[in-house]
Amino acid sequence: MPLEFGTTVPFVTLNDGVQIPQVGLGVFQVAPEKTDETVLEALGAGYRHIDTAAGYQNEAGVGDALRTAQDSLGLTHEDVFVTTKLANGDRAKGRDGALAAFDDSMAKLQLERLDLWLIHWPGSDQANYVEVWKTFAELKDAGRIRSIGVSNFQKTHLRALFDETGVVPSVNQVELHPWMQQEDLRAFHAEHGIATEAWSPIGQGGDFLADEAIGKIAAAHGKEPAQVVLRWHLQLGNIVIPKSVTPARIRSNIDLFSFQLTDDDMAAIAGLERGERLGPDPDVFG
Repeated sequence: MPLEFGTTVPFVTLNDGVQIPQVGLGVFQVAPEKTDETVLEALGAGYRHIDTAAGYQNEAGVGDALRTAQDSLGLTHEDVFVTTKLANGDRAKGRDGALAAFDDSMAKLQLERLDLWLIHWPGSDQANYVEVWKTFAELKDAGRIRSIGVSNFQKTHLRALFDETGVVPSVNQVELHPWMQQEDLRAFHAEHGIATEAWSPIGQGGDFLADEAIGKIAAAHGKEPAQVVLRWHLQLGNIVIPKSVTPARIRSNIDLFSFQLTDDDMAAIAGLERGERLGPDPDVFG
């Protein structure tokens, strides 16, 4: 189904050859009872990438929406890229916990094969997340997952995976926005062929959207501040998964392809870096 805005969301080709839409809908903090309608709204607006997690407790709503979309929108799973994540409690149980959690997520999502599965947080136990990463690789080799990756991993965590398993994640999903631009980590990803995916790409509606610099850029292009920030991500090469339950905002968050930021625009947003997290520190959380 074509996008309402007359263009196609570009794909990023991962290091295993799988293609992921560069813009998706994140359902973090979407209430379980609203997830079905929110995902259907996004699919109707042209989104073809949905990002959930076991910890969000709304995988079942995503699964219901995907099933409904077959009849209402003519979409099958082949048309929609689905990501979910392993919860911390299940990761802490090692291989057996991961395998049981995967089956549970697949039942809720009503899928036979998952597009992307992520370890949600590394935790402090290297042996644990390395063991679980080996389990992820087993499931990928068995054809149950197309791509495997991680979330909130720092360089030290990623190096442990490389050193112990030789398996490089396809994606690392991290907090990334104008106040926390992760330049050093993005460079490390590029060096190792890991795609950078941004959670809270517009900072959960953070104060930086009211920054004068972003406001000037938005006015110059006739766009909303959130669209400017999302466009900045795309031009950096990031995958973005903005979250909204408001139909108008869902649509504006994917209306990103009718304008291009200038070099001066990109530099102005780069100048907003503060190294300021809105979420937990991965070195101590999980």
